[in-house]
Amino acid sequence: MTTAFLFVTLFGFMILGMPIAIALGLSSVLTILFFANDSLASMSLKFLDASQTATLLAIPFFILAGNFLTTGGVARRMIDFASACVGHLPGGLAIASVMACILFAAVSGSSPATVVAIGSIVIAGMVRSGYTQSYATGVIVNAGTLGILIPPSIVMVVYAAATESSVGRLFMAGVVPGILLGLLLMAAIYVSARVKGLARQPKVSWRERFRLFGRAVWGLLLIVLVLGGIYGGVFTPTEAAAVSAVYAFIVALFIYRDLKPTDVGRVLVDSAKVTVMLMFIIANAFLFAHVLTTEQIPQTIATALLESGLQPWQFLIVVNIMLLVAGNFMEPSAIILIFVPVIFPIATQLGIDPIHLGVLMVVNMEIGMVTPPVGLNLFVASGITGMPLLSVVRAALPWLMILVAFLILITYVPAISLFLPNLLYGVSGG
Repeated sequence: MTTAFLFVTLFGFMILGMPIAIALGLSSVLTILFFANDSLASMSLKFLDASQTATLLAIPFFILAGNFLTTGGVARRMIDFASACVGHLPGGLAIASVMACILFAAVSGSSPATVVAIGSIVIAGMVRSGYTQSYATGVIVNAGTLGILIPPSIVMVVYAAATESSVGRLFMAGVVPGILLGLLLMAAIYVSARVKGLARQPKVSWRERFRLFGRAVWGLLLIVLVLGGIYGGVFTPTEAAAVSAVYAFIVALFIYRDLKPTDVGRVLVDSAKVTVMLMFIIANAFLFAHVLTTEQIPQTIATALLESGLQPWQFLIVVNIMLLVAGNFMEPSAIILIFVPVIFPIATQLGIDPIHLGVLMVVNMEIGMVTPPVGLNLFVASGITGMPLLSVVRAALPWLMILVAFLILITYVPAISLFLPNLLYGVSGG
């Protein structure tokens, strides 16, 4: 009865249009008042504890770093470098766009930011080069999802905080899947470009490539600074986030000088708004998880599933279906925070690696970013191109099939996610 009341009130409030954070908190409070033996005092303490989780400190800094780089000209320089490297191939400009998304994802940690920064430049460029607007938009909408898979990923930080997993292992677990997905999208573009006879760019000399690399290097160095610092033991992921924010500020304002001093205040305010919104969701989600744990709801579900003889591969099918459905209606961080308290204990008892589960959930969230009615990348792409939302959905659909196939691969070949973290940290490292 308690479980049904908690979830019915939660989804009922969401259907009524209530913000996700308030729906989480209010459903938890009502459950405590009517059914639980817990007190509102313990609820307030849990709310306070949630806001003091050290891992969450990384989120505002990564958001700030991404905003500094999005405002500056880092994306333009990355696109120019990527185009110089692969633009001469069939569909080269589209392939370069995917490559630029990979590079920008590695400095922003955000999928919508990647679509804005790269898409606002390359979609118009592709149209001028003979691509249809639908083709160009479909590529960017899907390639932009790499922003939450390739480290530093804000969604991975949220998962780490919710499960007490290692942020470092999660970041490294996203590297191979992120590059692999990028290569799959590039391969699909190459094949379609040969079939359609799409335009190629003139081949660029190695000297010009090195020159463009030199222009982009200050942005690219952020990848080395963050990941090299973490895995070299120089600083923790949270400290790396703070360093990335300071570095992005210096690069945008003093080196590239694309960011004007008068823009700094606006960037800080925009970052603060996003941070407050996300942290309020997280605090209420931790309260929701507290109610689940207190009432032993995950343990009850886990026991029932284990007694039914459900195998790990069958459980992962159920998880994927739940997350794909949820991705149609909620943003990634909210999905992670709502479903992790239920899914994680069961996965642990079934012997599923927490890091593998984290990557699997993020890939599901990627698909959610490009599926209506709440796919954030769809709205962003519609905004920057002026295309109707339904047209953007149709443009994204063919490329979405690649993401679905990739999800199946990630689900049942855990070595893709676990190879690098196990190599660097050991199989049982933390």
